Amino acid sequence: MGFPKYKYYLIPALYGVIAVLANFAGAVLPNFFNAADMVSYDINEWMRFLNENPFTTPVQYLTFVFPIIWCFCYISFAGKNFENHFVNLPVAYSAIGTSGWIIYLLIEIILFVVARNMGYHINYKPVFLSSLMNIILEAIVTFTLSYFISSTIHKRFVLPKLYPDGKISKIKGIWQPSIKFLFVINYISVTLFPILLLIFYYDSNDESKNQSLLLLASVMLIGLIITLGITLTFEKPLKQIKKHIEKIKDGDYSTHINVASNDDFGELSDTMNEMTDSIEQKTQKIIEIQNSIITGMATMVESRDNSTGGHIKRTSDCVRVFAQYLQTLPAYKNVSEKFFENVIKAAPMHDLGKIAVDDAILRKPGKFTDEEYEKMKAHSKEGARIVNEVLSATEDEDFKKIAVNVAHYHHEKWNGTGYPEKISAEQIPFEARIMALADVFDALVSKRCYKDSFSYDKAFEIIQNDLGTHFDPELGAEFIKCRASLEALYNSY
Repeated sequence: MGFPKYKYYLIPALYGVIAVLANFAGAVLPNFFNAADMVSYDINEWMRFLNENPFTTPVQYLTFVFPIIWCFCYISFAGKNFENHFVNLPVAYSAIGTSGWIIYLLIEIILFVVARNMGYHINYKPVFLSSLMNIILEAIVTFTLSYFISSTIHKRFVLPKLYPDGKISKIKGIWQPSIKFLFVINYISVTLFPILLLIFYYDSNDESKNQSLLLLASVMLIGLIITLGITLTFEKPLKQIKKHIEKIKDGDYSTHINVASNDDFGELSDTMNEMTDSIEQKTQKIIEIQNSIITGMATMVESRDNSTGGHIKRTSDCVRVFAQYLQTLPAYKNVSEKFFENVIKAAPMHDLGKIAVDDAILRKPGKFTDEEYEKMKAHSKEGARIVNEVLSATEDEDFKKIAVNVAHYHHEKWNGTGYPEKISAEQIPFEARIMALADVFDALVSKRCYKDSFSYDKAFEIIQNDLGTHFDPELGAEFIKCRASLEALYNSY
């Protein structure tokens, strides 16, 4: 988890303070029913009892003391349920804070009995109804303020820190506020509560009207803030979900929605992440099967060729080492990582066209005649056709294009004297120029039936001399600079 240990108790303490302050905010609500003529005497008599008996004040403070104790117990004695208790803190503390008003009502009932026994003449029914209505309003304010403030902190700062990848909805025992609940909170705060204030405003005497108007304005301001907060609660995850779906539409199944929230949006995000993970795994499995088939075909072709044992693996490794080196160079910073990955994947396919070459030519132990060499050269064009057919069903058009180009053009030369199309310079696809260097290098340093292997010095000297004729001069110069890594690779075989 993402916090120092002490913060797991500091955060509940903060939410506890918020719940207590929300209780005080509820307590400052004026008694709207004081102004009604039929209860004026009884209210005054009740207030006289409270003022003349100081013991009533500390007793009423139990309204705040009990919720504080319950909040402390809720997190301190959570035990193995600590995680779900921690996630549930905003709603739990808000509910506990609201329960203080139930205690307040029970205490008032007890004090009514005490007042009667002490001889105060009070009609308790209107006083009780007045207290009940005020407590309902105070509880609404308490819960709404406490939940909104602590939940906002929880979802914006605490949960994203603890659960950067989301996945909160899978925690057992957490309370997940629904969208309906959020709208109810918004409705009570922004609509219902101000309407109640307006009703009581018209029952108030002239002296309390200014007070009522000020309170009404304050409540409406708080309601506006809560509305904006709830709007952001919807807006941010919806934007992330939309962005996620756009990436999925473009074929990127590795993307994740990082919505750390214990509401419907958090659950929806976790479900979508699981869905894309499943699609990604299945896609990778399909790619692995495809690559396995391609590698198997390349190996089968190579097994027919007496002169190039191990050529597929070595050239593929050579392309990988060279491509990784090129990625470190500023000159190639605009070439995407995905491009280089595709070139590495395509390398084993560069000689697939040899499957169409006659065994008598492919397995010949010596050098080719001119006629045989012409037939052998056809493998490039044939390879492009085969690769295109093998990858016809793939959705990755970029990879297919690179694989076809590698097979088709890896024997082209910078000066236009190569084959099969005799194109030159930058007409030759970049991926084919990379493959050409790896292909020739392996041919030079490997033993063939018609030649011994050359030393590294000799091989790199030949490549150096062919820069600008056979090879791309800039790319070939970088290939030579990669010599130490290439020698280490070939020495490992």
